[in-house]
Amino acid sequence: MSLQVKLNNRHQHILWATVRHYIATAEPVGSKSLVEEYNLSVSPATIRNGMSFLEKSGLLYQPHTSAGRIPSDSGYRIYVDQLIRPSENLAFEIEELLQKQLNWPEGRLEVVLQGAAQILASLSGYITLVTMPQTSTAKLRHLQLVQVEAEKIMLIVVTNTYETQSLIMDLKTINQINDRKNLQGNSAVPNLEDIDRELQILSNFLNSQLKGRVIGELSLLDWSELDWEFEKYAKLIKNLLENLTLRCGTPKYTRILISGIAEALRLPEFSQLEQVQTIIQLLEEKQDKLWPLIFGSTTKKTDRQVRVTIGSENPLEPIQGCALVSATYGNGTVPLGSVGVLGPTRMVYENAIVLVKSTADFLSEAMGSY
Repeated sequence: MSLQVKLNNRHQHILWATVRHYIATAEPVGSKSLVEEYNLSVSPATIRNGMSFLEKSGLLYQPHTSAGRIPSDSGYRIYVDQLIRPSENLAFEIEELLQKQLNWPEGRLEVVLQGAAQILASLSGYITLVTMPQTSTAKLRHLQLVQVEAEKIMLIVVTNTYETQSLIMDLKTINQINDRKNLQGNSAVPNLEDIDRELQILSNFLNSQLKGRVIGELSLLDWSELDWEFEKYAKLIKNLLENLTLRCGTPKYTRILISGIAEALRLPEFSQLEQVQTIIQLLEEKQDKLWPLIFGSTTKKTDRQVRVTIGSENPLEPIQGCALVSATYGNGTVPLGSVGVLGPTRMVYENAIVLVKSTADFLSEAMGSY
């Protein structure tokens, strides 16, 4: 959305000071305020001319004829892309808090993610959004084959995010194979106890081969290591794993953990009840519309850069007066979920960017050992 405007150093400094002042005060900015509070080393007349140029360029505007100027979405965009310097000290602060307050090895994943969201909300002052991990990129924790009926077997898969997936497969094909063998006198029809024993042995084999693998890779098992007596199951289980991989293979909407609404409601931009109601309705009832904006906005699966969407850049009308700062967390190059903060366009972007990136990095490091 950034306009193709070339700013000299003076105009950049005036834009930077105007945005900083407006973020701090929520009041339209006049040249007198910039002269008094920022060392611009130029006369008030020069600042007025500079602000006029920035207004004509679409980077500032006047809400009222007699008022000072405030940044436009395009002005914020140039400020974010060219003029800010994120604070390293703030990065250290949130990393220390996350490490001290989140007991990752013992805590349930959802509890840990919710704790991270609360810490991020308390430090940023904005609404925090953390998506639960994707099934397709979660890792296998345990797999079990269970006989549920005379001719049906259920495959149960538990991921490292403690999500459960299950599929049913039909044993009619296996029984047909056994019937043919019986006619040839090669085998007896297995009873239920024999099938249960075989399924347990087969489950142990599958766990040894697949535990720790990403769900999307479960169909890549080396079947050459399967003993001949279990070959009758090979095709069915292979098809079952392929179906499970296909079901989980495309990114899908997962629940968004939300924190910080109370903090954000203290901001003047959220003082209008009708606006707040539409945002809360989006957060609580229409997460399926919000989710692609948080997790699906990256163009590359390996992209871990912080993304900032400002005002009208957001496609969802209820948050077109807001800014969203987000980044993915993952395991290696595989994205699992996303961390974001939602606040007014009058956001302290340099802080929000650092806080989001540090939280995403922390979750990525922790997910690698989870």
